[in-house]
Amino acid sequence: MTGLSGAGKTTLSYALESALHSMGYFVQTLDGDNVRTGINKNLGFSEADRYENIRRIAEVSRLFVGCGIITIASFISPTSVIRDMARTIIGPDDFIEIFVNAPIEVCESRDTKGLYLKARKGEIKEFTGIDAPYDIPAHPALEIRTDLLTIDESIKKMVDFLLPLIWKDR
Repeated sequence: MTGLSGAGKTTLSYALESALHSMGYFVQTLDGDNVRTGINKNLGFSEADRYENIRRIAEVSRLFVGCGIITIASFISPTSVIRDMARTIIGPDDFIEIFVNAPIEVCESRDTKGLYLKARKGEIKEFTGIDAPYDIPAHPALEIRTDLLTIDESIKKMVDFLLPLIWKDR
């Protein structure tokens, strides 16, 4: 899943994980909170560190997918170059890009950590969507508009889309 901070990626990734798990699937969610406090805690937010962050996540995801674990990677992944690199590592047949989309105004209104406000004040540099770029995915496999759909509607849309892809591989 890719999208701006506050778009709803983490909320949706854990809800999707729960939905798929309840159907009997082995699922693991990787997101900024559980990856940047461990395997990637030595990385910052420079362009090079963002690239390395996603490279490591893609490598871990590839290992999980290789042993049959559905892996939900929920990261801003701000550029098409970064997302293409992840697709190459994971493999195009196993990489499904879901664009979690909400207008930046909605993302800012959901910002419980105050990151957008700090970025607008210049206290945080290189904040995606403010003074660092975010490349909107050109052809995502699925787009979820979290400003228009509820969490339940979003999960239903994702499950309906993903289940035929999962079953194809069984």
